[in-house]
Amino acid sequence: MTDEIRYEYKTMQTVRGTDGTRYDGPVPLLPRPRLDGNPAAVTDALARLLEIAPAPSRPRHKDWGEVERTLAVELPDDYKELIGVYGGSNWDDYLYVLEPDCPNKHYDLLTWARHHFEDLEDLWTVEKKPAELETEGSSVIPWATTDNGECLYWLVLPGLEPSEWTVMVNEVRGPRWEHHSASCTQFLASVLTGELQSNILSSLFPLAAHEFRRLGAV
Repeated sequence: MTDEIRYEYKTMQTVRGTDGTRYDGPVPLLPRPRLDGNPAAVTDALARLLEIAPAPSRPRHKDWGEVERTLAVELPDDYKELIGVYGGSNWDDYLYVLEPDCPNKHYDLLTWARHHFEDLEDLWTVEKKPAELETEGSSVIPWATTDNGECLYWLVLPGLEPSEWTVMVNEVRGPRWEHHSASCTQFLASVLTGELQSNILSSLFPLAAHEFRRLGAV
């Protein structure tokens, strides 16, 4: 039996999960946060996601100390909260949030981080880095991907705390990059509501009637 849960939902409507759980709504909308790194905005971003997709009944528990030792870097608290609530997840049948030790091994954060570090080191030998990565000591860590193969990264700059990391989006099989001054949860919430626009992600994303699926074993 997998740990996969699918929802179809619209903002301000009652929904039912495929596990039979009923969510009596509607849920009132919260004020829209500014896209910055302040703690209140990050907390609001997770609340906004909960408006869009009710939390699955079983939280995902992680040994974050072990995960961070493996990566040799601390991860943002908002990402840890996102994984605790939703786990590795698919949004609108398009965007996949990576999870450490994900039950679906295709979306394991640790594997993606290792492979993309190697791939990008090779890429920079033939392609110019985006301006955000010209700073000595800067790097990117993947936290999400898409059905098309686009990749979403944290931009990690020297001297910045994980709570200050922002989002970079890279097109598949092309040199274009985007930088968004938002945390990963701010980015996800804002792109789903249409408040934030990307010229790289699919024009069919987000869907008018959102879909959420927690990733399970395959």
